[in-house]
Amino acid sequence: MAIHSRSTTTALLRQLSRASSSRSILAPRQLTAPSPCALPLSPAPPSRRPSSTFSSVNPEEISHFNSLASSWWDPQGPSRLLHLMNPLRHDFIRECRSSSSVPDPMTASSYPSHNLRYLDIGCGGGIFAESAARLPTTASVTAIDPSPEVLSVARAHARRDPSLRPPRLNYLSATVETLPPPESDADRFDVVSVFEVVEHVDEPVEFLRRCAAFVRPGGWLVGSTIARTWLSWFTTNLVAEDILRIVPPGTHDWNKYIDDGELRGWFAGSDWTNARIMGVVYVPGLGWREVNGSEKVGNYFFGFRKSSEGEARGEPLEKA
Repeated sequence: MAIHSRSTTTALLRQLSRASSSRSILAPRQLTAPSPCALPLSPAPPSRRPSSTFSSVNPEEISHFNSLASSWWDPQGPSRLLHLMNPLRHDFIRECRSSSSVPDPMTASSYPSHNLRYLDIGCGGGIFAESAARLPTTASVTAIDPSPEVLSVARAHARRDPSLRPPRLNYLSATVETLPPPESDADRFDVVSVFEVVEHVDEPVEFLRRCAAFVRPGGWLVGSTIARTWLSWFTTNLVAEDILRIVPPGTHDWNKYIDDGELRGWFAGSDWTNARIMGVVYVPGLGWREVNGSEKVGNYFFGFRKSSEGEARGEPLEKA
């Protein structure tokens, strides 16, 4: 038994060495994150400045996810970790909304429990959008994605359930910048979600600023992303993608990861309150679990609540 264990360990170390060599050009290029207090008041790094014609679509990212479209709803396939993460997404949203202490201006309740409107940005194959549409507290879910191939899979899967017909669940081939701007709070949403999306766009500050415009007063902008640390590169890029292959290789670019301090800095001093950050860790055999402090080294959820009427407000989320 000891010999078998030793040989297995040796084989793993050899595989790690080979993977590390192949990843050398993609390894982290910096040891520390930018100071969060420098955002968004000072200029963003060149790679994060919004262009004159902003687009949240990166062709390489779209091509990668198109290749995964056919297996999106396979709970044991490449999207397995997203399926396992989905229940925790809903738990996080419930905790965010129940934490609101200021009465909701549209329902006279601090925690409205019905007729919620969702906007799911970067919905992919619809794992979160479908589950949100099935909740008894949901009025409607609008789910958008720039990939026709992935949306085709999402629509086909939703057609299996008659209860998910529009307007309960409506898929649109769109991006946040091509959606018609809301003309009033009635056009906005109670929950705007960007799960596993922010780390796939080139200009995250401008992207979030556009998303924020669709959140009604008292509503929440929620999402998930990954901290930009050496440990996150080791676990998500090297181990998860290159060694264990539980995530398709090429899914993540470490240089696009975002620390929770950066996020807080982008929203600080604006009309957002109740900032919530929750670190999560994938535990083999158990699934995703909340782990306090893990937001500093890996995956985490985030939520920001837009101030209601009568609350203190600052300036809207600024361009970097």
